[in-house]
Amino acid sequence: MYCSRFFVTLRSNFCKMKIKSLLVLALTTFFLCACSEKGVYSGVDSSKRDFRGAWIQCVNGQFQNLGTEGMKQNLTYQLDELQKDGVNAIIFQVRPECDALYNSPYEPWSRFLTGVQGKAPAPYWDPLEWMVNECHKRGMELHAWINPYRAKTKNTNDLAANHIARKQPGRVFEYDGLYILNPGIPSNRDYICTIVKDIVKRYDIDGLHMDDYFYPYPVAGKSIPDSREFASYNNGFKNIEDWRRDNVNLFIKQVNEAIKSVKPWVKFGVSPFGIYRNKKSDPLNGSETNGLQNYDQLYADVLLWVNNGWIDYCVPQIYWEIGNKAADYKTLITWWNKYTSKRHLYIGEDVERTVKYADLNNKNTHQMNAKYQLHKQMKNVKGTILWYSRAVVDDTGKYGTMLRNYYWKRPALPPLMPYIDKKAPKKPKNVDVVQMSDGNTVLCWEAPKGKKWNDEARKFVVYKFSHDEKINLNDPSKIVTITGNQMLRLPYVNGKTKYTYVVTALDRMSNESNGVKIKVKL
Repeated sequence: MYCSRFFVTLRSNFCKMKIKSLLVLALTTFFLCACSEKGVYSGVDSSKRDFRGAWIQCVNGQFQNLGTEGMKQNLTYQLDELQKDGVNAIIFQVRPECDALYNSPYEPWSRFLTGVQGKAPAPYWDPLEWMVNECHKRGMELHAWINPYRAKTKNTNDLAANHIARKQPGRVFEYDGLYILNPGIPSNRDYICTIVKDIVKRYDIDGLHMDDYFYPYPVAGKSIPDSREFASYNNGFKNIEDWRRDNVNLFIKQVNEAIKSVKPWVKFGVSPFGIYRNKKSDPLNGSETNGLQNYDQLYADVLLWVNNGWIDYCVPQIYWEIGNKAADYKTLITWWNKYTSKRHLYIGEDVERTVKYADLNNKNTHQMNAKYQLHKQMKNVKGTILWYSRAVVDDTGKYGTMLRNYYWKRPALPPLMPYIDKKAPKKPKNVDVVQMSDGNTVLCWEAPKGKKWNDEARKFVVYKFSHDEKINLNDPSKIVTITGNQMLRLPYVNGKTKYTYVVTALDRMSNESNGVKIKVKL
């Protein structure tokens, strides 16, 4: 792959033009130390593919009264710290109560953004659009997180005039201070899918995410007021609980079809409550637990969704500690690992609870290491999502420190999803090294041609090897960066040390191309 002198000259000029306009913004953001020194900890997980997510929620009020610039600064700081911690995906809450942290043509601006529902941010900005761009600049995925049925949280008192509960109050029911879009009304499924398709169409998101709020969490002495809908729309069901489960099943299937009809590459994920069913309710498939159940109380038949391929990933919220008497963490991660093998399984981890409880085998430390060792033992666990981002950023219990120095020290690519796409893109073109007049050495390349979504290069991986080292692209310690850029500044050593760099291309589903090698003296 050697270029003629004429082509190298043209290539150098091309790179210099790009560098003059983009070097400060692009390379400063993506410049990573190219050293591949051996980790200071033994036993570092060497998995090259691992989903490493963090939830950024708005309902805790962390963004209220910050204003546009204040919220941007807050999010920038969080993203920068999470990137240092090895996070490669952000789950960003954009629709907490039939409202929007984005410019929606259907629903009002969220009070969790501006303090008043229906009030646009000033100076104007679109947080979802901004987050997509900022995450992609850092090589992270952005999954838009919506709460599908919840129409009002307990502490929301004033609804905007264009809120669904104000415009069509018959479509919601009240339950313990909440408003819920009634899952038993078929048109509500269509309404939510309209919202979903709008988000997927207008924003370059990587995933659409829902958490565990389907039917409301049960409250003693309160019943769900849906008997009228059951009489009208029972679809032949005699048991109201079976009917409720069917309502949610139909909804999940319809959402998946809606997403894929717009953009087949957008991943659909659900984060259910951590217990599917207790063994006393289901002796054959239940877990040895004693707590609230997805299937029986929330009417969420998660295993059906996984086995039918209606979701692309499942993130059970296993927020309890190892040794919990009602819901032991080890029991639950083992159960989910066994029963959800047909789609990606990521574990929802509670950071604060993890560092609150002592390791059962070592009272002088918390449970972080014990939990990560369990992750490594589970062949179907392909990642983790951390609840919640700020607990990581604030380094609660040194959790973030341990991520960046040990567990997630090496970069990781997202796991493959061959059930969406398994064909790799073509390899990068015109890989070259340019010596700049200011003394910098810059590695440049061009994206391969791609005509369709499933063969278009979206990101690139740069690996670094010593001169006489065997090329092994399965070794994550050799990854210098994962970036959307097409250039990388290389570190000067002494001008005589030889290295081999390899550049590969990733498509939207992180399928990786063959590599292109280039030898460099630094």
